[in-house]
Amino acid sequence: MRRRDVLGGLGGAALTGLAAPRAGAQAWPARPLTVIVPYTPGGSTDITARIVGERLSEVLGQRVVTDNRPGAGGNLGMELTARAAPDGYTFGVNTTAHAINMTLFRQLGFDAVASFEPVALLTENPLVLVVHPSSPARTLADLIALAKDRPGQLNVATSGLGQSTHLSAELFASMAGLRLTMVPYRGSAPAIADVVAGHVDLMFDTTQSVLQHVNDGRVRALGITSAERAAVAPAIPTIAESGLPGYVAIAWNGLVAPKGTPAAIVARVNAEIVKAMAVPDVAARFATLGATSRPLSPDAFGAYVAAEIAKWGAVVRLSGAKVE
Repeated sequence: MRRRDVLGGLGGAALTGLAAPRAGAQAWPARPLTVIVPYTPGGSTDITARIVGERLSEVLGQRVVTDNRPGAGGNLGMELTARAAPDGYTFGVNTTAHAINMTLFRQLGFDAVASFEPVALLTENPLVLVVHPSSPARTLADLIALAKDRPGQLNVATSGLGQSTHLSAELFASMAGLRLTMVPYRGSAPAIADVVAGHVDLMFDTTQSVLQHVNDGRVRALGITSAERAAVAPAIPTIAESGLPGYVAIAWNGLVAPKGTPAAIVARVNAEIVKAMAVPDVAARFATLGATSRPLSPDAFGAYVAAEIAKWGAVVRLSGAKVE
């Protein structure tokens, strides 16, 4: 089936009834909102969207529906978001991956900047490099030595081509002079499940997704991708301090709306998200997962996305990765 036809079918189901309200209709929001998550349920992006959606539902007085639309490295959900009616009832979660995909993919059905109204930064999250407990690698130096002894033989699970989990591994391989085999999955949850099961050798995954597995002993953490050790996991050394100076990679999630969504609605949602992130119980839920948030205006978040596109574009070109 042609990609256009697939999108048409999914888009019709996702966007039915989202035409702009007629003059004289109730003030926004008059009906439930939809947040399109471009990944499978259970991953860090999905967790973030559901926590934020719960809070928005409380303050806006309308149900916020999470609509998981995985596929094409996260691009399917974002294309559906871009094609939705710009009436303030459909939003999408963009991520580091969509900044990466601007360079990684030769053709996209959207532009990560021009197709959307930036709404708010949701969370920032370092990634953790983990291996199965049976791995002979107990430190980052061990892993690098093992990979050099077995070029191309170590498999790296990723949550999809172009995801932060993928490019973090590509950056690691490039800086350490390694040849690793990337194994893409349709989301973080199935990828880490195969690491836990011992089917793949290692993975870079967000603290939100992986720390519980680390704490339960189902995977072994070798390093964290932030510039400094994370407060939520102070015993995990940074990759930079463990032998790769200058290595830093942060995964982030944000909220966008289709281009043309009224500025007043964008401003209202931004304000509610900024307030929600400051609520102690919401902040605590993210903190336990290693995620933090910064209050950015819509314009500031737009500039943030543009800077990330430039940063990860350089990594993609360095890695030589490309998706048709």
